[in-house]
Amino acid sequence: MEPLDEILSYLAGPARAIVIASNDVDLTPRAGDNRLFILRIGEGSLAAGGRGGGFGERKVTAVATFERKAGVWSKTFQATDNDAASFEVPYYVSRLPLTMADGTESMGYGVIDGDLVAEMGKKAGLLSSA
Repeated sequence: MEPLDEILSYLAGPARAIVIASNDVDLTPRAGDNRLFILRIGEGSLAAGGRGGGFGERKVTAVATFERKAGVWSKTFQATDNDAASFEVPYYVSRLPLTMADGTESMGYGVIDGDLVAEMGKKAGLLSSA
């Protein structure tokens, strides 16, 4: 699967996903460089309520990192199970506009925070960029 298609499947899929990005999430061909951490949240009896934003249980079950450089998306990191559990959802996640590849806007959950992306990149063993 192409990296852009994989990003779109994470964002449109049935599982809850949180996006942590360096810059506004714009997946159109004209967009600039960016790094996205996409955290999948565990589904379960506590997943739908209790905390702000509709997320009660905040167990991260999978993490994928994508980076756009010079107009090309690449997947730079993937973690599941125990490795993913070391990542935490920030408490200040809110609704986030996402510009999809076709230019339409969708609403998701996430944070635009370059410092947090750099911190998560270190945890993932990635060099700082985007």
